[in-house]
Amino acid sequence: MGQYSIKDVEVLSGIKAHTLRIWEKRYDFLKPERTDTNIRYYNDYQLRLILNISTLNRKGYKISRIAHMTEKELNAELLRSSDEADTDDQTDRLVRAMIDFEADAFEKVINQLTNKFGFEDTCIRLFFPFMMRTGVLWTAGTIRPAQEHFVTNLLRRKLLAAIDRVQTPVRDDAKCYVLFLPEGENHETLLLFTEYLLRLRSQHVVYLGSAVPLEDLVYVRDAFRPDVLVTYISIEQETISTQEYLRQLAEIYPDTRILAGGARLTQPDLHLAAHITVVNSVAALKEAIS
Repeated sequence: MGQYSIKDVEVLSGIKAHTLRIWEKRYDFLKPERTDTNIRYYNDYQLRLILNISTLNRKGYKISRIAHMTEKELNAELLRSSDEADTDDQTDRLVRAMIDFEADAFEKVINQLTNKFGFEDTCIRLFFPFMMRTGVLWTAGTIRPAQEHFVTNLLRRKLLAAIDRVQTPVRDDAKCYVLFLPEGENHETLLLFTEYLLRLRSQHVVYLGSAVPLEDLVYVRDAFRPDVLVTYISIEQETISTQEYLRQLAEIYPDTRILAGGARLTQPDLHLAAHITVVNSVAALKEAIS
């Protein structure tokens, strides 16, 4: 059984903590539990209920009306409105599927949007807002590692299948892109999405994957002479700072454009070589590879 603070629920549902407190005072349907030290928390069932309420509330249902619905009526309204769900609603559905380990529900949401918008737009509209919403909680340990692995592997399978479907041949004037994650980095979702975008654009991709030692990149440089290097750094490595790692990377690849993203690239005190470009959004990534 999960335990979510009011700030966790705010991140996952989009409902402000102040609003949640008001609803708790006015209506009986929200009754958070308390720790031995009297700190409020919500369990899986309560979080699921809040996500459902959030979905209907965005659709114009007044909270006073929702408060008087039975669970059966609430689920019926959600089902009735599911075909016209916006991406915020779909993100709520992904969160619910993650909490309950429901692979079929997860697949249904992704397939629904893919059929409507195509895979690339689905990633932009759905995958990354969902990952942004849950990523902080994964790092903080609020969401269990098993839930993280469950979701990550589902997304990974979707991305691999999409990459396999790309039939666009490599152009004669294609650039060579080397894609990798440093040691300690294991989440390949954004790296796989980058590969998908590049293959759609008929570029030559050398995909190295996760946990690539820095010294191996010297061999890769000499073997492929890449035009562009792409990496994402989300955690600080144990033996080297992000600043020093990027300095060494720039030194190994002095004549190669480097695209780098991830949480560690948001540090305000980083000093980057001139040929390193920060790509901390999908828009920035697409512009950089265009």
